[in-house]
Amino acid sequence: MTDTDLPITVGRPDDFDELARLVEVAFHTTLDAETRDAERSIFEPERSLVVRDGADLVASAGAYTRELTVPGAVVPAAHVTMVAVLPTHRRRGLLTRLMRRQLREVRDAGREPVAVLWASEGRIYPRFGYGLAAQQLVVECATTELRLPAPTAAEGRLRLDRPAARRAELARLYDGQRAARPGWSDRDDRWWRYVLGDLPGHRDGATERRVLLHEAPDGEIDGYALWRSRRGYDAGGPRGVTVVDELVAANPTARLALWRLLLSLDLTRRLSYQGAVDDPLLRLVNEPRRLEPRVDDALWVRVVDVPAALAARRYAAAVDVVVEVTDELLPENSGRWRLTGGPDGARCVPADAPADLACDVRALGELYLGGVAVTALADAGRVAELRPGALAAAGPAFSWRRAPSAMGVF
Repeated sequence: MTDTDLPITVGRPDDFDELARLVEVAFHTTLDAETRDAERSIFEPERSLVVRDGADLVASAGAYTRELTVPGAVVPAAHVTMVAVLPTHRRRGLLTRLMRRQLREVRDAGREPVAVLWASEGRIYPRFGYGLAAQQLVVECATTELRLPAPTAAEGRLRLDRPAARRAELARLYDGQRAARPGWSDRDDRWWRYVLGDLPGHRDGATERRVLLHEAPDGEIDGYALWRSRRGYDAGGPRGVTVVDELVAANPTARLALWRLLLSLDLTRRLSYQGAVDDPLLRLVNEPRRLEPRVDDALWVRVVDVPAALAARRYAAAVDVVVEVTDELLPENSGRWRLTGGPDGARCVPADAPADLACDVRALGELYLGGVAVTALADAGRVAELRPGALAAAGPAFSWRRAPSAMGVF
């Protein structure tokens, strides 16, 4: 039997241990028993596609059923995960077959207008129509010379606790901020248990995860940071590292207080953090160069249903544009679409009129969360202006007041 004859089947609950072994080999890692149990708790076998060669499971592609915040709205989105092929079966078309099958199933189900993923390598997923929709700010810096504004009377108190003991408060704060931040995914009870599980296998030599809470003068918790620290010494003394996993604040006062402590912990000299590209930290510290910031890719979005996806999000300004889209994998998306809308809603329908702009479905994915300007894609040759002035007219609409970001790898 050739690889093109190997059948793709829907996963079963008892496939998980084999899938875990596949992931271990493909991603050069080892999952201990606790980590496996945690991953099993969020596994959706009915959304897992697997390929077997005889009795051996050799390739897979899965998804989680979650919601994704997009500009001005929340949409169901297939959160693609566990995409892997054994080294013995690479370069034989299995990944292509799996990704095509998955996209077709998401499209035919009609529930999720977009799919989203983290890419192990950025060159893999554009060929399946995924576009880089959200980047992240990466900070790995020395803290000894960083300073923040002094405390004010408006600041409350900081408290330390175990994250699991504060899950309800963390969920309330997270959900309150999620509505305004494209790229954040919903977290039900199952996902909160997973996020706060703090498995030893995830610590990479650091302490258990802790939560730092900001309590406003009225007693309300209005900010939190999930963090851990890694002990270190050299000939010059302590060289500990503070690792910040999440920082969520309902207001600037809480945010400043949280960062002031995290950047000045005794016996630490460095800090590691990933946030949005418009993260306020860059504007809070006295010398942003000392943050040694860099930008990395985060979320990749695939528009699965063009009219449904474009109508689901909101637009920063009024828009009325005809876009000609090409999509080799999902031909239903190809054609001319008239998008009309603004901050209060949108509509996208087939169009007979000449197109104003033209692009492939990958470019739509890049635009979808509002993280890149239409003109930037045009400058890269990814969007074509077919009517003079169309870029200037449509560009402001696709932007958004906050840059997209991602909270947690899935």
